[in-house]
Amino acid sequence: MEAIILLATYLVGSIPVGYLMVRFVTGHNILELGSGNIGSTNVKRIAGKKAAAITQLLDMAKGLLPVGLYLYFAYDSHLTYYQNVVSDSFIYYVALASILGHDFSIFLKFKGGKGVNTTLGASVLLAPLAVLISVASYFIVKWRFKYVSLGSITLAIMLVVSEFILNGITPIFYYLLVCAILIIVLHRKNIGRLLHNQELPS
Repeated sequence: MEAIILLATYLVGSIPVGYLMVRFVTGHNILELGSGNIGSTNVKRIAGKKAAAITQLLDMAKGLLPVGLYLYFAYDSHLTYYQNVVSDSFIYYVALASILGHDFSIFLKFKGGKGVNTTLGASVLLAPLAVLISVASYFIVKWRFKYVSLGSITLAIMLVVSEFILNGITPIFYYLLVCAILIIVLHRKNIGRLLHNQELPS
């Protein structure tokens, strides 16, 4: 049963919203345009703000819905929310399955996005304060330096740092550490361009 849940979650995460949105709006293949990424930032470049906003919401939903449904059906209401979350490691595999689906979509030959929005959706019920702090840090960095990629990298780091400050070393901390590593690794080309002052402002 657990394998079926993880497979279903991965397939939901694999739905290439950005790819489908750009196809619908412009008829073009997003993999061949801009950064070649299916995330909302590249969708905005190619198909506009409205398409990007829809993509962002649906990418977040790909993470939020599987985690939310699992929390709803799996946990005993007589136990506290936080105790339930940290005592069941399977919830983190569910969250990661949705993120990995987005990052490495089976429908796009294991290409995909960089996972920021899906990570936020998958994590908001598990670590709401850490998510809130990291999103705030994203907007501050993006406003100050004008780079979405730098804001996203900062967000990834702040997920881990804020969770550690708030709750110390817990299973949620290790889960967020994996999420952060994924985001940073998938931004490695952006990091290279930032270091060489070649990244385009967004």
